[in-house]
Amino acid sequence: MPDISAAARRPFPLILSVAIVGGLALGAVDLVAQRELPYPWANLANSSAVWAVGAFAIGAWVRAGRWQPAFAGAVLLVVAVESYYLAATLIQNDDLANLWAPTSLIWMAFGVLAGVVFGTFGAWSRSVSLWRSVVGTAALGAVFFAEAGVLLRRQTSIEPEYRADGLATAVITAAFGLALIVVFGRTWRTRLLALAAAVPLAALGFAGLTAAGFGS
Repeated sequence: MPDISAAARRPFPLILSVAIVGGLALGAVDLVAQRELPYPWANLANSSAVWAVGAFAIGAWVRAGRWQPAFAGAVLLVVAVESYYLAATLIQNDDLANLWAPTSLIWMAFGVLAGVVFGTFGAWSRSVSLWRSVVGTAALGAVFFAEAGVLLRRQTSIEPEYRADGLATAVITAAFGLALIVVFGRTWRTRLLALAAAVPLAALGFAGLTAAGFGS
């Protein structure tokens, strides 16, 4: 686990509160950004990788504990799903039943999985252990690289008039992955090692996203 004393751990009520507030903000902001931003930026707002940043960031903030970073990441993303559908009801008059529809339940299940994984990686990125710091930081960049690969794969199956936006989104997504490695890497050694580790992790992520149906 990240090397931090038990006395320095954040209180559980604070962790839960921040996760809930963060999830409410993420879901609502995501919907508004999709509606208001120009393309290709609106595509990025709807990115699964961007949501992973939320879980990663709260995991990096929680940092300590055997299960707290994973729990915080899962809570944040589950709340974000419900916040998204609630915002859609309030802003664009979508059906309130979307909050408990099968689709939202599936997204919440993905939120639990992604929250546990990226909450943990966020905590690892703050560890004094080199290998944990490298893997944690690499995972965040890798999810963006994997999504960029998925976007490029989709280029062959979308209408020609939309391909320029899709290509631009893929480039922006990959650039975000690189930038996040630089931001979250604690030293240049960590950043360079994380960039190298992100390549095989991105390949695994691409395979996983494709298998889950995100590549079609």
